[in-house]
Amino acid sequence: MPSASRFSPDLIATDTLTIATKGEGFVEITREARAFLTRVGAGDGALFVFVRHTSASLTIQENADPDVQTDLKSALRQLAPEDAGWTHTAEGPDDMPSHVKAMLTGVSLHVPVIGRRAALGTWQGIYLVEHRARPHNREVVLQFIGRGAT
Repeated sequence: MPSASRFSPDLIATDTLTIATKGEGFVEITREARAFLTRVGAGDGALFVFVRHTSASLTIQENADPDVQTDLKSALRQLAPEDAGWTHTAEGPDDMPSHVKAMLTGVSLHVPVIGRRAALGTWQGIYLVEHRARPHNREVVLQFIGRGAT
């Protein structure tokens, strides 16, 4: 059995991003997450990303081919269509489908940080997913817990 290294975190850093969306779609925030890690002097640990909304979400997805995002939007529309006979329509026909989509994709992420870098795969990017049709300002909390860079 491989041995596990043990350490106590000596760095906990938090920041909040405000992301302006243009309506339904994906907004890549990988660059902002990497800049945060650099700014706080992150070494090894974990990056936590959390969106403070119930009709937007976060995901890690391919960042090379924009067709992936087009197909993902289509898939989410099929899973939670506006015309499904929802009871909750307080903010319009895209309101309840947005809540369902956020529940399916999630509002938080955990990314290992190894050697000062987010351990994302070659084609992975961190995305805020806007599920509402109209533009919004979304708050995303970034938190690093771990060791500072040496």
